[in-house]
Amino acid sequence: MDRLKQFIGGDKLILISAIAVVFVVFTSLNPNYMTWTNITNILVATSLVGLIAIGETYLIIAGHVDLSPGSLVAFSGVLSALLVGRGIGGIQFNFYTAVPVTLLFGVLVGLMNASMVNIIRLEPFIATLVTQSIMRGFAYIICDGKPIAISDATFLGIGRMRFFSIPLSVWITILSFALFGFVLARTKFGRSIYAVGGNKDAARLAGLNPKRIMTVCYVMMGVICAVGGTVFAARMHSGQPAGNVSLEFDAITAVILGGVSFSGGVGSMGGTILGAVLIQAFNTGLTMVNVQSFWQFVARGGLLLFALTSDYIRKANREKMLLSASKRNK
Repeated sequence: MDRLKQFIGGDKLILISAIAVVFVVFTSLNPNYMTWTNITNILVATSLVGLIAIGETYLIIAGHVDLSPGSLVAFSGVLSALLVGRGIGGIQFNFYTAVPVTLLFGVLVGLMNASMVNIIRLEPFIATLVTQSIMRGFAYIICDGKPIAISDATFLGIGRMRFFSIPLSVWITILSFALFGFVLARTKFGRSIYAVGGNKDAARLAGLNPKRIMTVCYVMMGVICAVGGTVFAARMHSGQPAGNVSLEFDAITAVILGGVSFSGGVGSMGGTILGAVLIQAFNTGLTMVNVQSFWQFVARGGLLLFALTSDYIRKANREKMLLSASKRNK
């Protein structure tokens, strides 16, 4: 067991155990929980939360946070549906031209968030809360508050496509985890994110540019949200302005559950993957055992409280270990 903990990591082993417990409990309450169809549904639900959690992992490790993904995903889905459906300004788009335009808007929103944080010096929480409200409003405005149906065959094919019986959206998230996990763990840019989150002033003195690093992180989040919104619209066959209201809530919970410190500087992409699976397995289980939606909000809030409490305990333990090591060195 000790070797297994060393290989996987103690926190990750706890998450794997928690996922197993969730599956056992909900399967005992509803045998349909442990079916391939439902497991696929969990993976599909995890794919969007996981995609957003990738961006939140980068930002939270760097000491920031983004509360706008749910609104930006909704806006991106509506925008892409509008482009391939009605067009804009008399210009008709197909899927291959609509996607780059949608991604461009994601980049612009990321730059807007970065500008508010870096130039106006708003706290990330406040800056992205502003963006959350603005983008949700625009999502309703550009479609007059009504979902926009998608008829483009190529667009709809993105939502239907499967490889080895697993939907494309899941594969996109898996590949994204692999790519961004590698960048975070194995590249100079990844190490700079940890440095900025650990101590911004020390990172600056070491020759890093925290503002530039945060700009890249916010732009990356904007692009991820645009991709997520486009894929979600393809799955739903329409752009949904009211969709994904609490998406950032679930993503942040997944990140903190995965062991990323809310104070920055600590965490890994592997923990985020497990956190995303855990929260979606939990949410799906609540729905399948007919827990009222009102109580589901309470349960999800409790899960976030548990994640934050665990983060506080981990931080306290790290500080004790550092203090103890400092005394030994003296």
